[in-house]
Amino acid sequence: MGQGQQEKVATSLAGAVSEEISASLAPVDAELERRYPGDPGTRQPVHTVYVPADVFSADTVRSWGDQALAALDEHAPDAASFAAVLGLSVELAGPVYDRVRAKLEREPVEDLRVDFEDGYGSRPDAEEDAAAARAARLIAAACADGTAAPYMGIRMKCMEAPVRERGIRTLDVFLTGLTEAGGLPAGLVLTLPKVTYAEQVTAMVRLLAEFEKARGLDPGRIGFEIQIETSQSVLAADGTATVARMIQAAQGRATGLHYGTFDYSACLGVSAAHQASDHPAADHAKAVMQVAAAGTGVRVSDGSTNVLPVGPTEKVHDAWRLHYGLTRRALARAYYQGWDMHPGHLPTRYAAVFAFYREGFAQAAARLSRYANRTAGDVMDEPATAKALGGYLLRGLDCGALDIAEVARLSGLTRADLETFASPRRAALTRPSPSGA
Repeated sequence: MGQGQQEKVATSLAGAVSEEISASLAPVDAELERRYPGDPGTRQPVHTVYVPADVFSADTVRSWGDQALAALDEHAPDAASFAAVLGLSVELAGPVYDRVRAKLEREPVEDLRVDFEDGYGSRPDAEEDAAAARAARLIAAACADGTAAPYMGIRMKCMEAPVRERGIRTLDVFLTGLTEAGGLPAGLVLTLPKVTYAEQVTAMVRLLAEFEKARGLDPGRIGFEIQIETSQSVLAADGTATVARMIQAAQGRATGLHYGTFDYSACLGVSAAHQASDHPAADHAKAVMQVAAAGTGVRVSDGSTNVLPVGPTEKVHDAWRLHYGLTRRALARAYYQGWDMHPGHLPTRYAAVFAFYREGFAQAAARLSRYANRTAGDVMDEPATAKALGGYLLRGLDCGALDIAEVARLSGLTRADLETFASPRRAALTRPSPSGA
């Protein structure tokens, strides 16, 4: 066929076939849209710090940062010594160490949860009432004066019968205090622990809906995290994945699934010496969580280590190496958030996160640039990989591991470009039409 001639195309199916198929799949299309809206495209904190309600104070965030800096000064006063402890390369040592110190000075905690559950225990009602009201007052004040962590909230007691009423009252006191102090902050996060049945999630949904109604808030304004700490939350009595039911029971309010290392391990009979986030039992639970949450917009978080970096330098270094290794392991498995239980964990949390993004960002930026410009390279990437590359770079930017200038220099892309690649479906839904309609 000569150049410029139009190819003759033949078909065999009547046009009505396609229309009928589309009509038959319309309910499925709607179901996919409702159940799997994709990632929300907002920042995900790299960790959650849990502080008992009786210990939480106005200077908790700054105090954690100062204690973490003091630990560096005492046990790894320069980039070379810190790199030697963690096995960082010469190329990464300086940039990672400098960014860790800068992070601890600027934003030491990304997500803080005032704990009214295991870390707080059972107290007289009047004492817990006062602590909940105080937490609301301090968080409202921190949000007003700019000293708050980007995300803050409480972990209430669970929905099990012995503590249910106490948990509901604490949540009511806390949310009421925030509302009366100026309104609910944008970074508010609530955590519901020890969930075993989807019906407990349904109860939490009703509780929040009633509060919204009582306070004249938009329906669905308040979301919450679900902690996966029991065997029943992973596998139901009928063999189905309970966690998937929980996500649906939340009716769009679930923001995260958090793995509870020690409660879950104990539930399965794992001995104390082997309770850790890299135990096979933990890997199984987190794999189920991850698959259940994929595409739903609900994010997953790893648990914590209870080995604290305290004592003589040798012991601190051992704890740092353990925490760094567990954090890097989680990152490689797409668990981009975890728990930190002590200020001494902050240096290795940020070192692991920053090293993870800095050691791979040049290659990721180059690959995404080639994909965007349809340039040949040594890897043939597809849209799904471009989505992963965009998400990787955005997470690095959000936590401070990367700067937009260096990413733009290597990729030729803006942050808006990265967001389009990371969430193409969402970008397509929000992008204005050519006519401006």
